[in-house]
Amino acid sequence: MHVRIWGCRGSIAAPGPETIRYGGNTSCVEVRGDDGEVIVLDAGTGARPLGERLMSEHEPALRVDLLLTHLHVDHLEGLGMFAPIWAPETELHIWGPPSPVASLDERIATYFSPPLFPVHLTEVPARVSFHDAPREPWTIGSITVSAHPILHPGATVGYRLESEDRTLAYVTDHEPALGTDLDAVDTSWISGYALAHHADLLIHDCQYTVEEYASHVGWGHPSVAHVAAFARRAEVGRLVMFHHHPGHSDDQLDAMRGDVLSGWSVDPARCIVAAEGAEIEV
Repeated sequence: MHVRIWGCRGSIAAPGPETIRYGGNTSCVEVRGDDGEVIVLDAGTGARPLGERLMSEHEPALRVDLLLTHLHVDHLEGLGMFAPIWAPETELHIWGPPSPVASLDERIATYFSPPLFPVHLTEVPARVSFHDAPREPWTIGSITVSAHPILHPGATVGYRLESEDRTLAYVTDHEPALGTDLDAVDTSWISGYALAHHADLLIHDCQYTVEEYASHVGWGHPSVAHVAAFARRAEVGRLVMFHHHPGHSDDQLDAMRGDVLSGWSVDPARCIVAAEGAEIEV
């Protein structure tokens, strides 16, 4: 699997001179499978440049599977500017967490409709299908996908993508240590553990410093200490620090990487700060 990061900022886009190296667009990750599958993880503002790239590469027909972790606006706001959704030839499958309150398309349309967006979701030209992420694994071409609920306000899932003997875990907007000492409990009690266990590559939320987390308990995001403990307990191959706080500069993110490594004694090459444009082979 080939991974490219198009957006890695959390909460709100944060362009500016202090975020140039790691980028200011919100969550969006592209995964290409060995058979040409195009899987998109979340549709933050990074979905806009990704959509332009996809339209330039695929003429005229294109199938995209969009896996949404949840429907907070920073993970959805790029959908209206995602060029393939405006092409009648596009076959777009949108997967997301189930809810007993409303269907996935109804919940997305809360944002993708007037007055918040000028066009209603039902009016887009692409052939769009909506799917609740099932409890059992399913396949997209050569890739097996699993979705499990994780700790975050509102219905939220993480994803595990497997192809042959390679595994990618995408677990963002996740607070695994809420009320839990990650080093003291059995792994069966750790949110997201089944998704991340022995993953070759883990892309994980890393929004807060230890000091910041103290005043943000229950907000749905971890501290650097929690990320280090989670990666250690899950025995992952490589970690990509993701969902950067909009107020953190590039230099602060470098310092936070050092904090993660101080709690996870591995080769520093195994801990990466997510950056727009970064490409990673799994």
